[in-house]
Amino acid sequence: LRAGLVKDVEHLSLYPFCGHGVILGKFKQPWQDTEAVLAYFAKTAGLARRGYRGFVANGLEQGRRSDLTGGGLIRSNGGWTAVKALRKAKIHVKSDERILGDSDFVDSILSRSNEALDHRYALKAQGVDIDQVAARVAELLEMPVAQVWQPGKQQRLVRARSLMCFWAVRQLGLSMTSMAYRMNISTAAVSKSVERGAQIAAKEGYELL
Repeated sequence: LRAGLVKDVEHLSLYPFCGHGVILGKFKQPWQDTEAVLAYFAKTAGLARRGYRGFVANGLEQGRRSDLTGGGLIRSNGGWTAVKALRKAKIHVKSDERILGDSDFVDSILSRSNEALDHRYALKAQGVDIDQVAARVAELLEMPVAQVWQPGKQQRLVRARSLMCFWAVRQLGLSMTSMAYRMNISTAAVSKSVERGAQIAAKEGYELL
């Protein structure tokens, strides 16, 4: 949408191919991960949509921001080019005024992202896939591989699924949507599992390889 075309939140929600209207429940599109977005605002859909709507409204009131259009990144050597390259590789850098407006901070974020990209390529080069991740989790937790995929609220099963989601999403680069489909759970549940898995791996010193 061109700058100035969208007057308010209601206007923005009229566009069927804009993710905003999909998140608000006015349209359905297979490419919009609505649950993952709403999970940041509340546990119930109604409250989450109200919180999201207020968030967008506050953003619109700020108008066009030059620090979010690439100007802030030009000061960082190759910053904007690096961000676009990371996007093509499906590595998402969380963008806000600190990242786009502070060159030193941009450089540090891009450096860490490039390390993650190199690691991901290395795993793919070694042929590591989700089945090997599940096997590694089973090895560490001393359980059959089939149990790693098994649903349930037992602590052992939750730890296994959490570690698998963490390594699959953060290290292999698999999408939370694809993991949700394969595990028959919501993307919000995958997101929570990823965070839980990160904590487990850090606490126990677990590594994928």
